[in-house]
Amino acid sequence: MTTAAHALQDVRSQATTPALSVRDLEVHYGAIRAVSGVSFEVHAGELVSLIGANGAGKTTTLKALTGLLPARAGEIRLNGVPIRAQGAWDLARRGLVMVPEGRGIFARMTITENLQMGAFTRHDAEVESDMERVFDLFARLKDRRSQLAGTLSGGEQQMLAIGRALMARPKVLLLDEPSMGLAPLMVDKIFEVVADIHRQGVSVLLVEQNARRALQLASRACVMESGRITLSGAASDLLDDPLVRQAYLGA
Repeated sequence: MTTAAHALQDVRSQATTPALSVRDLEVHYGAIRAVSGVSFEVHAGELVSLIGANGAGKTTTLKALTGLLPARAGEIRLNGVPIRAQGAWDLARRGLVMVPEGRGIFARMTITENLQMGAFTRHDAEVESDMERVFDLFARLKDRRSQLAGTLSGGEQQMLAIGRALMARPKVLLLDEPSMGLAPLMVDKIFEVVADIHRQGVSVLLVEQNARRALQLASRACVMESGRITLSGAASDLLDDPLVRQAYLGA
């Protein structure tokens, strides 16, 4: 095969390699199997939603993907590279970044310091310009950049948590219940931001209690029940699925 043919083959391979690939993932809490045989993919530039009832295993799945919980079995690949059992700090450096449920901001640090922590693994000259982009996205944070994060409202803390994740320049962004506990206007703002991040080409895996909004935003979705994926497909199809509507959409 010629050099040109090899190059073309490499380009085609990269184009078809998912940004995130999960195969037969299994996670245990002691003797309890919380996630069993979960498989799905997030393609480059795609937004995929993972919906399901409380306790279905959604957060456990995200924690296993990011190295915060050990996976008992299965395969996890980031852009084709196996990453199972790697530390969360290494995965963030590689571009797999999570906004955790509950936000996890550093309450005794200022907004600016929290954003700087998001860029902790970076050593390039564009950290300050990226921080300004976060402030452009969240003007309310810009006006309060010297304020302690613990004094912010719940919605402002969620903005900060997302902004901190963006400072790591994620290739795949995992969002765990970003609208939980927020007022309706703030929920709208958060979903607008998630849509904007997706439009900029970031691959997104969204776990969200508001199933209707999640399905409206996503291109594909998976339904998780009792630690397993029980249904998957185009998000628009799941929106119209009678079982999904009855179980998760209140219709």
